[in-house]
Amino acid sequence: MSKSNQGKNLFFGALYLCTGLFPILLIASCSSVERSRTLGNPEVSANTIALQVCSNCHGPQGVSTSPIFPNLAAQQQPYLVEQLKSFKSHTRADPPASKYMWGLSMHLTDGQIEGLAAYFSSQKPAIETGVNRQSIKEGQLIFERGIAESNTPACITCHGSKAEGNQQFPRLAGQHADYI
Repeated sequence: MSKSNQGKNLFFGALYLCTGLFPILLIASCSSVERSRTLGNPEVSANTIALQVCSNCHGPQGVSTSPIFPNLAAQQQPYLVEQLKSFKSHTRADPPASKYMWGLSMHLTDGQIEGLAAYFSSQKPAIETGVNRQSIKEGQLIFERGIAESNTPACITCHGSKAEGNQQFPRLAGQHADYI
């Protein structure tokens, strides 16, 4: 065999090996547990789920860009655990959220739920911007005094003086005004 044929064979052999191996390596790297979007795998860590799945709606640090999705950053950990368990058991009937969260939470393990709650509760709180001053004044009155006509108690009673929440009561501070 001539040197030019040996060179061609070597080149095409390497090309064949690379083109055959590349897709396998690509699939393997995208399907590793650290990069998985598979919710049915109990080996996938809560941090991976938070960054690969939850972040699509709630943002990587739990601060969503759309008021359709609540901010989870700095939310009360027990509250997040309870909400995820309620979605998983289909006992939380929040129509817009149920469409997504019932399916997403169905395969989460208790450990993953605890881990997700720990991850998001440890993030820096969101700072709500762009709310008009009149809305803030009206909201502050309701927050501090409630609405007597409808027997709505003051929000401060359950959510705390700074609206940071209290165990099973969610954080309201930094939440999208439209979401609340």
